[in-house]
Formats: sequence, structure tokens, C-alpha cells
Amino acid sequence: MYEQSTDKVKILIVDDIETNRFILKEILSDTYEIEQAEDGIKAISTLLNSIVKPKLLLLDIMMPGMNGFEVLEFMKSDPVLKKIPVIFITAADQEREGLRAGAVDYISKPFEPDIVKLRVSTQIELNLYRESLEGLVEQKANELVSTKERFLDTMAELIEYRSLESGSHVYRTRELARILLRQLLKTGIYGQILGEINYDMLIRAVPLHDIGKIGIPDNILLKPGKLTTEEFDIMKTHTTIGAQVIQSLKTGTEDDYLRHCYDISRYHHEHWDGNGYPERLSGTDIPLAARIVAVVDVYDALVSERCYKKAFSHDKAFDILEESAGTHFDPKIIGVLPDVYEQFKEQYTNNSFSPHMPNMPHIEN
Repeated sequence: MYEQSTDKVKILIVDDIETNRFILKEILSDTYEIEQAEDGIKAISTLLNSIVKPKLLLLDIMMPGMNGFEVLEFMKSDPVLKKIPVIFITAADQEREGLRAGAVDYISKPFEPDIVKLRVSTQIELNLYRESLEGLVEQKANELVSTKERFLDTMAELIEYRSLESGSHVYRTRELARILLRQLLKTGIYGQILGEINYDMLIRAVPLHDIGKIGIPDNILLKPGKLTTEEFDIMKTHTTIGAQVIQSLKTGTEDDYLRHCYDISRYHHEHWDGNGYPERLSGTDIPLAARIVAVVDVYDALVSERCYKKAFSHDKAFDILEESAGTHFDPKIIGVLPDVYEQFKEQYTNNSFSPHMPNMPHIEN
């Protein structure tokens, strides 16, 4: 059952005849908060500029300048306004036309107070109930995403432990990606793309970049030395395996979290110059999320100790990344690295993240 606020519900009355507005206000003002507009243009202005939208419109059909049908047509084109129910006010025989246009009901002139109250209260109740159902659907959808995220995060941790790692790598790369993304937003680089994505979902997807290693045999995943060409070809398949795992969790509806998981797991080893894998994509054909993860994944590998190498200094790691701008990495992303040097380095002085992880398997770059 939905909860109704103790505040009065707002109704907008739109009619070019002041007497009609006055009568409707007298009928309804004891129960509802009333706003008024004397024509269609002012009605639209009120709707667009109000922070708290009305729960219902009482809309006259015959008005000069912009009639009721035109106001309703405009509302239907707006993602917020189209959810507001409209009851047409009419003295003419236009009820059928009004309902076909998308009105939920109509009130005939002259007004009968009891009929007005009943029709208004019915539509208000229906609208509140619809909003309650939409809220429940959104809540369940968020819970489903959260469940998927917990499941995939657990898988990512298991893969890190299976690889004899501490599990911190997936969380460091997430925090590094968060820092890098914030800097890109601050500088305005790729502003149009970043303006269209869900930043939070992108960051939460970062730990899934190596989830496909669940399908790599132990003799390859845990090999302490350099991989042979044949072994490396098998290791490369972790990108497509990961994408298949993510794809299997999709339900057919748009899911920003899984979309970013898919892009990151499949494409984080593509190179800017087209010499990466699995599809040899190049430049901006590589999803931006994957380009960001490519940088932070390699950075973490460089400054972390491996069984086959010592940990590089942060300065050396930055030099290596900058030398690979335009070949391995997106040069615009590499261009903001100097601005986040201290923030990157700080991730490895935090007690919860240690850069020294001995007995690490081979990690390809």
C-alpha cells in the first residue's frame, strides 16, 4: 500500500475564463492545493518551472493561442510531464476526442461539485498508486542489480585468490579508475560521452575486468614464468570468456552495470593503435570504460611485486605509461596522469592496500 503525504496534493487548473477557474478552486481548495493558469502557454511555463509538479491538470479544451489538445500534445513529448494525468474541461461534445488524445477523463460544464470531486479524487488516487508501483519496480530493479553486483564481486575475489593474489588488485584498480574518471570529468575531456553514462555503475564494474580468468587452466594462470605463444593465446581468451559470463546474466532489459562490465571485461586489452585483443579495435572504437581500465590495470601491475619482477617505482610506472600513449593507451587519458600522480601513489600507502604481493602468477601487459 502506498503512503500518502499529509501535505495537500497540487492541482493545476487551466482555463481562459476566470469564472471557471474560480468555481473549480472553490470546489477543490479544501482538499487540494490549487494553482491556476489562464492559457496554454502559461500552463506549460508553470509546469516546466515548478519544482514540485502537480499531480493532476484540469485543462480547458477551447482556449485562444494554444488549445487544450496542443497543451496535452506537448506534455506527452516530455518524459516528466507525460506522467501527469489530464482531465479535460469541456462544454462541447468533445469527450471522445479528448480521451483519444490521451486525457484520463473529462468534466462537463456547467460544473456539478460532487462529480468534480469524485472524478478528481479518483484520478489522484490512481496516479498516487501508479507512482507507488513504479517506486516498487525501481526498488526491485535496484535490488536485482545489487544482487548481480555482489555475485560478480565475489567471483572477482575468488579469481584473485585462485591466482594466489591478495584480492586487493580488483579494489585498487576500482579506486584508481575512480580517481582517473574524476579528473577526466574535471578537465572536460570526453565530456559528451561522460555526460551520457552512469559514472557510479562504471566504477562498480571495474573489478570485473579479469572475471574471464575463471576459465583459464591452472597450469597457465599459475605459471610463474613467461608464457609460451600457445599459452598466451589461451590466456587472451579470458576477455571473451568474461564477456560471455556477463552476457549470460543479461535479462534483455537495459542494465548500465552489466553493459559496463561487458565492455570492460571484453575490451580492456585492446590497444589504441589496434594491436591489442580480442578484436584488434583501435582508437575511440574501444569503449571509454575499457580504455580507462587498461591504464589503471597496467599501472597496478607495474607498481606491484610479481614473482618474476620487483615492483617498479611510481615514477617509473608513469614513465612507461606515458611512453605508450598513442600506441597502447589513449593519449588523452594518459595526458591527465600527471594531475593524479599523488592520488595514485596514495593508494599504495593506505594500510588496506599493499603493493607487495609475493608469489604472483604471470600477468600479461
